[in-house]
Amino acid sequence: MNLKEPFVITISREIGSGGRTIGRILSQKLHTFYFDKDLIHSLEERFNLTASGIEKLKAQKKNWLSEFIQYVTPMPSAKTLGVDSHFTHEFRIDVTPDDIYKAETEILRELAREGSCIIAGRSGFHILKDHPNHLHVFITASLENRIARVMNKQCLNRDQAIKLIEGIDKARENYIQRYTGTSRYDARHYDLVISADGHSEEEIADLILSYIGY
Repeated sequence: MNLKEPFVITISREIGSGGRTIGRILSQKLHTFYFDKDLIHSLEERFNLTASGIEKLKAQKKNWLSEFIQYVTPMPSAKTLGVDSHFTHEFRIDVTPDDIYKAETEILRELAREGSCIIAGRSGFHILKDHPNHLHVFITASLENRIARVMNKQCLNRDQAIKLIEGIDKARENYIQRYTGTSRYDARHYDLVISADGHSEEEIADLILSYIGY
């Protein structure tokens, strides 16, 4: 990956591995945008973005997305890059999962065209597999460490944490298989696979930075 050119880093991760936090740390250290499901959903809902709606916007103005990005994600700010953001959900759109995937695909591709960014989840490794300057990362962790992290972060007991992890793992894998025809666990999709066991999020972010020569 060439840091002198616009780049995209996608972070795929298992729940409880710290992947989203790692993505935010990277965005702050690289002084670039960070996008995850919360930010992308906010774009979709606040501006009523659907696949057909995006096509109309693109026909009206070339840089349709940049204005939205500047509005909802001023850079660089740890506050706006965090999970607990200030978004208000003014619009709810009644669309199918297929419509949502199509809209998110278009949004991710436009985000990558706008400039350098970090994208967590959202099938980024597949949607942006042909980006000319990318790094696809998968963050994993042992089940015990994932359970401990989820218990701590979500204030759950052990049984609740296990149930949550199993449910999200299944849902994410089903989603990826449905829309990409592959498995998110296939290491061939990634340039870098990292186990979070025994490492802090900061250490893993620094490892990724070292890998790309930053």
